Amino acid sequence: MSKRVLTTESGAPVADNQNSASAGIGGPLLLQDQHLLEKLARFNRERIPERVVHARGSGAYGYFEVTDDVTGFTHADFLGSVGKRTQLFLRFSTVADSLGGADAVRDPRGFAVKFYTEQGNYDLVGNNTPVFFIKDPIKFPDFIHSQKRDPFTGRQEPDNVWDFWAHSPEATHQVTWLMGDRGIPASYRHMNGYGSHTYQWTNAEGETFFVKYHFKTNQGVRSLSSDQAAELAGKNPNSHQTDLLQAIERGVNPSWTLHVQIMPAADAAEYRFNPFDLTKVWPHRDYPLQRVGRLVLDRNPDNVFAEVEQAAFSPNNFVPGIGPSPDKMLQGRLFAYADAHRYRLGVNHTLLAVNAPKATTAQNYGRDGLMASNSQGRGAKNYEPNSYDGPTETGRALSAPLSVTGYTGTHEAPQHTKDDDFYQAGELYRLMSSEERSRLVANIAGGLSQVSLDDVIEKNLAHFHAADPEYGRRVEEAVHALRED
Repeated sequence: MSKRVLTTESGAPVADNQNSASAGIGGPLLLQDQHLLEKLARFNRERIPERVVHARGSGAYGYFEVTDDVTGFTHADFLGSVGKRTQLFLRFSTVADSLGGADAVRDPRGFAVKFYTEQGNYDLVGNNTPVFFIKDPIKFPDFIHSQKRDPFTGRQEPDNVWDFWAHSPEATHQVTWLMGDRGIPASYRHMNGYGSHTYQWTNAEGETFFVKYHFKTNQGVRSLSSDQAAELAGKNPNSHQTDLLQAIERGVNPSWTLHVQIMPAADAAEYRFNPFDLTKVWPHRDYPLQRVGRLVLDRNPDNVFAEVEQAAFSPNNFVPGIGPSPDKMLQGRLFAYADAHRYRLGVNHTLLAVNAPKATTAQNYGRDGLMASNSQGRGAKNYEPNSYDGPTETGRALSAPLSVTGYTGTHEAPQHTKDDDFYQAGELYRLMSSEERSRLVANIAGGLSQVSLDDVIEKNLAHFHAADPEYGRRVEEAVHALRED
């Protein structure tokens, strides 16, 4: 059996892939060595700008299967019948560190799902926590700057991290989550995922509901202590990537059960918490979890760069029956995610295999740009309307319109009866066992005690006192003890 021939990118056969062309034996290299120049030039361009956040990621393919009837709440086709399966791609990630960071670190985890539905791709972009640090996207660049490497020292600085939180009391709830036992998942398989934001569902009759997504791991929640994580990160920085890859290769396919909380749209205005505030949860006693289906991962990517690094998720990729809510952070991300992909991957990133629709065909009038393909057919028009049988609009909105009133301006979110920044953080603290509380206090004190400004420390302590008197007292005592050592 003859061997396949190595070629250049233009298809010409390569005579020698071990030695560069030179001016005589031992002489300088020749500019005419097209194979050498092509290899070096391509190598210099193999990488693209990494994501500003969620740079360090892993992913896998799988499917979602509907197990329960939710057609009374949404007319989304992929949720339309029990037993229906939809192919998907799921990307996990850490948030703050760079592409070369370790997996086993204390950080929220991204949980982004691309459903390849028959009505187009639906992207659900969330985290492994049901809440976030801020409630308005105008603060997001400042927040991320405070958590990333300092431009002078080149490392994450406790002064920056805790100074931002000192001036952002709404972060207290998420800080309590992050510093608690679930702040470092043992693996991607052993953590829950959440849509985090509030979304809108619309049924066939036009009735609207607001929903929150909860993906509950069927492997059970497992987490690492700070000491365990530090040891694992040092021994195997790729721990979570390796675990996911090997589990699927062994046929141990991880799965999650999707539940949703469903709020009739009419409830939103008078609910005790602002239902569109990303720093708040909806207590389950108010809106119980309702099961929807099962998510299973059963196939690893063939190429991590092509399929994980270039996977592009955007929360503005909706399908009929699902739409946005007035959640301010969601509204900001509707723009920011898609804009990031156009910058990193180019305007034609949706043509990449991992991002392209699989159960339907994209038909639009987008043309040209970097890496454009001639996929529209000879003579296809690039404008609409036209007289040449081009694709046309349906006239049917994907979701119901949102009611708006008042004047334009830079408004704070409307206040509901329980809308302080500390109540739910205190509720979370009081749900913890005594051992969980002790570990939470130790984790917070370990970072806060390193802050150089007393005023920043006192501001943060005031947040924990406001959440729960015992919580504040124990953190204060632990911080002072560490600073006296």
